[in-house]
Amino acid sequence: MTGRVPGVLIAVTLLATACTVNPAGLVRKGSATPAPKKVAWSDCGSGFQCGTVDVPLDYSHPNAGSIGIAINRKPATDAKHRIGSLLINPGGPGGYGVSFVRDSAAGLSNLNQRFDLVGFDPRGVGQSSPVQCLDGSQLDAYKAIDSVLDDPQEKQAYIDADKSFVAACQQRSGKVLPFVDTVSAARDIDMIRAAVGDAKLTYLGFSYGTFLGEHYAHMFPTHIRAMVLDGVIDPSLDANQQLLIYVNGFEQNLKAFLSDCSARKAAAKPCQFAQSGDPGTKLMALMQRLDTTPLVVGNRQLTRALAVTGVQSALMDEGIWPYLDQGLTNADRGSGQLLLQLADLLYGEFSYAANVAISCMDYPVDSNVASYDALTQSFQKASPLFGPVWQYSNLVCANWPVKAKGTPGPLNAIGAPPVLIVGSTNDPATPYEGAVAVNKQIAGSVLLTRNGNGHTAYGSSQCASQSEDVYLIDLTLPAAGTVCQ
Repeated sequence: MTGRVPGVLIAVTLLATACTVNPAGLVRKGSATPAPKKVAWSDCGSGFQCGTVDVPLDYSHPNAGSIGIAINRKPATDAKHRIGSLLINPGGPGGYGVSFVRDSAAGLSNLNQRFDLVGFDPRGVGQSSPVQCLDGSQLDAYKAIDSVLDDPQEKQAYIDADKSFVAACQQRSGKVLPFVDTVSAARDIDMIRAAVGDAKLTYLGFSYGTFLGEHYAHMFPTHIRAMVLDGVIDPSLDANQQLLIYVNGFEQNLKAFLSDCSARKAAAKPCQFAQSGDPGTKLMALMQRLDTTPLVVGNRQLTRALAVTGVQSALMDEGIWPYLDQGLTNADRGSGQLLLQLADLLYGEFSYAANVAISCMDYPVDSNVASYDALTQSFQKASPLFGPVWQYSNLVCANWPVKAKGTPGPLNAIGAPPVLIVGSTNDPATPYEGAVAVNKQIAGSVLLTRNGNGHTAYGSSQCASQSEDVYLIDLTLPAAGTVCQ
């Protein structure tokens, strides 16, 4: 996330390789009913089947038109002992669920033995009536604009860019913008559950996928077989509270990276960025230079905003820290290519337009610019790097053409089976306190803790992965207070 993305963005690391599914137009005319048709699956390669679930565009007027939700599945490899479908959401908002399941199936092989792995592009995303705003060089320029608004000209340029972005969204996607809220997406999940033939939902949600799962559990608690929420968002926080927690989370991961870098100055495989001075001091100096003199990378530029996005991208996964070291070292020497690639890696994981649109529908924001000015001290204190860059992130929603539908508040799940809540102690994007809060909000839920850096626990900890698998398959919960290293 740079200053050009709403603060409520939470993205999970994934590789985006699209599966060709029925391309969804904006709205299909005709009647939509609460009871969906069974999915007409077709082969789409590599052992996957693809299909579409028709859902109402507007659930308050279900017969006024429908849209298609693109889904795919990899059938259970142990058909004799198949339990049902496992619906997976990778995060976002705006994460491409179809490509995530395709790309992640090998790492989910234990679950795939007993479940059909089912991915879906939520409404407004990918192949499900996608929100479209800016494309190509226009979008690149929008992401690159300076978001540290330290003079009146920069502030006005930022506000004008937001307004132009919003106008483009309204022009190109006005028909779907009012209906990409998370509550509607949760209703879609129940339609998908029925369409794939499951009496009860088995669900694995990461990052924003936990927010989506929380809404489903609140709305359809008796429709759940098992639910795991990994990398948890607290629904009781408003947009700027969520953003400040986000700033804090990335600052703590940045400190962990810089400490590790300093400690490995003389290691067998040393951290290069620590070889000629304190890496924290060098990082801030580099960002200041990029503010005044961006690095040319082909026909683009590595600006401060994009460099911060590159840092953020690498902090999502401790395994990428060596690339962050190399990227910062190269940029310090005048080459911005690797840092820009890291930024593009993160932006490639989700639909930028959908991320903004869903966020603006879910979180009411203040339209008064002065309220964002007032965040300066708290955001600067939370993180000298990320705070000023992200301070005005939610301002884009102040210009949104559709009024937000969401209201911050705790979500209970009365009548649901136990929900497994998984939090990582130094998760940058969904800090641990979110998991603790949701564990208290959802009665009967169980909190599993992973000690460590990086976003989400599944795949980062064998202990956490096994615990999640066992619960989804056998409905056996880990003991309360379990901590994975």
